[in-house]
Amino acid sequence: MKVVFTPEQDKIEVKDMTLDPPKAGEVKIKMAATGVCHSDLSMVNDTFPNEYPVALGHEGAGIIEGVGEGVTNVKPGDPVVLAFVPNCRDCFHCLRGEAYLCEKKGILGKGSQLDGTHRLHDGDADMPVMCGMGCMAEYVVTPSMCVVPIDPGIPMQVAALVGCAVTTGVGAALNTAKVEPGSSVAVFGCGGVGISIIQGAVLAGAERIIAVDLDEKKLEIAKKFGATHLVKSHGKVAKDIRNLTNKRGVDYAFEAIGLGAVVEQAYASTRNGGKCTVVGMGKIDDTFRLDPFTFPLFAKTLCGCMYGGANPGVDFPKMLNLYSAGKLDLDGMVTKTYTIDEAPQAFEDMVNGVNARGVILYE
Repeated sequence: MKVVFTPEQDKIEVKDMTLDPPKAGEVKIKMAATGVCHSDLSMVNDTFPNEYPVALGHEGAGIIEGVGEGVTNVKPGDPVVLAFVPNCRDCFHCLRGEAYLCEKKGILGKGSQLDGTHRLHDGDADMPVMCGMGCMAEYVVTPSMCVVPIDPGIPMQVAALVGCAVTTGVGAALNTAKVEPGSSVAVFGCGGVGISIIQGAVLAGAERIIAVDLDEKKLEIAKKFGATHLVKSHGKVAKDIRNLTNKRGVDYAFEAIGLGAVVEQAYASTRNGGKCTVVGMGKIDDTFRLDPFTFPLFAKTLCGCMYGGANPGVDFPKMLNLYSAGKLDLDGMVTKTYTIDEAPQAFEDMVNGVNARGVILYE
């Protein structure tokens, strides 16, 4: 079977590899669609520190082909969305309704399965997989706690996006920031997650939604999804945003890029008493600066957002119900599809800002 992987930093290849059957608590999935996400690129360029080689992919949907011993939440033939953060339902965070912080995710972050062994192999060598799945492949084995069954009528390329971009972005607006009707919002970064934040702000009833990006093509895409104002990013973008909001700044700002300097811009664009939510994940050695004098004085809230504050078992179906009801435009987010052999081109197109979201489809 074909797998997209990065053999060393800044390289992407497609290669035939072998996959073991699922063990206890695991499932085998025939992939139908995989989103090409900036987090995959972060594995390639070492923004997320990791060891090479590693199989890519963490945003996907497919059909259950086989189950290991003890699996009860799905059965062969079920369509599912993959969740790159597990939901063990038993750890400190899961028991407190914080599935997005499930303590099992640290184990899967090492590229193995929960028992510390590997199912994917390149010849005689074990192949680590991104987020315990590596779902940019024709088949995947992953823990059953990382899949959520969905309605069979949902298009797979749409369902795939719910596994990361849509849940992360819409969830940031609805679950983490809790955007209120009539409010003002600024979104820094208009890729798949940023577009999803904009759609979440629309759902929440925000009155003014300001999209910020360096790429004019992305700004035009943001307008189609509900942005009311477009600002091309520059060094004094916070001043432009305050000018659009009676000199105060927005009620809610979102950083969806992962750059310390942009976090500072988003925070500066937030009104006193407002909320700035950091969604993008940056390099481990990047930083941003806060002034300890004005931080309490202005009473702003600065918070991080992991996976849209979501419980996949609850929020995945919710997102897809909103799509079915015509309240989330997920079809429009898929601007180009690729074969698995075209994966390197899909990454190149993402870097060049061609797509709202590119998706790999499998036969």
